[in-house]
Amino acid sequence: MVSIIPQLQTFENRPCGIITPVTKRPEDLSEQELRRLLLDKRREARQKRLERFRRSGRAVSLAPDLPPEAYQEWRVQAPEQEAGPESPAPPSKHRRWLDRILLVVEVLAVLGLLGVLANGFGLLQTLNAEVAAALRQDTLTPTPLITAIVLPGGHTPPTSEGGAQFNEAEIPEHLRPLVQSIANMPAPTPGPQQAIRIQVPAIGVDAPVVLGDTWEQLKKGVGQHLGTGNPGLPGNVVLSAHNDVFGEIFRDLDQLQPGDQVILFTAQQQYVYIVTGSAIVEPTYVEVMAPTAEPTVTLVSCYPYLVDTKRIVVFAELQNQ
Repeated sequence: MVSIIPQLQTFENRPCGIITPVTKRPEDLSEQELRRLLLDKRREARQKRLERFRRSGRAVSLAPDLPPEAYQEWRVQAPEQEAGPESPAPPSKHRRWLDRILLVVEVLAVLGLLGVLANGFGLLQTLNAEVAAALRQDTLTPTPLITAIVLPGGHTPPTSEGGAQFNEAEIPEHLRPLVQSIANMPAPTPGPQQAIRIQVPAIGVDAPVVLGDTWEQLKKGVGQHLGTGNPGLPGNVVLSAHNDVFGEIFRDLDQLQPGDQVILFTAQQQYVYIVTGSAIVEPTYVEVMAPTAEPTVTLVSCYPYLVDTKRIVVFAELQNQ
């Protein structure tokens, strides 16, 4: 391959005063010398084209060509122009500190914004919870009406001074007006599903059942505590009677054994219950009158005979039919 870069000829003195040209190879030339040769070659090629265009009439000289000095000046300035833009001066120490302070302020601002957002989110959740709690209607649990202060059937023994009468001493003094108001309420009329008669073959009981267990109602027979269940249905049928007055209906209640029958009659049907057990309790132990999920019967009477300081309670469950 033939190099397009011409070889540069220089002259050096030889002995005997003879000056001979010395040709340098391209690789021996400096960058400045190569640049100058390239520019000269381009200028010569340009001049030849212009001369050819002028001879053919395709170019007209409007201004004289630049003198060689102008090219020389351009050759000198070219390396300086190719050096590129000047590098910016490094920032001062004051400017660096100011940049750092601004960076810290920006970081703190971002952290503060995140804190405000988190706090707002927490407040929003709290408000939503309060609103939901205000709108939520809790299931109301009815407060049961206290109609049983003591177990029914309580009275003083017929052998005591003044004879048998309602025993107010069993009732706390501040609750006696409540018991008196209940006693004065008229007895409701029995419905077709309520008990109207009771039989206990093991102790020879066959007596009517009335609604209510006040002093006056128990004179008529066995009293059913108001608000208790009906025979054959889930619930507790609470029945009470005296053991030493008004017919001594439950005189032998303490002789009942598990397996004995208690038969309740309604206007439409009879129901057989089986005795499961008995207990002697204080007159204030009204828990035995609590409702039950299964059909049950609870029989209550004063105890012991002619003393009447406690209660005897007999439990029975509906026989499988």
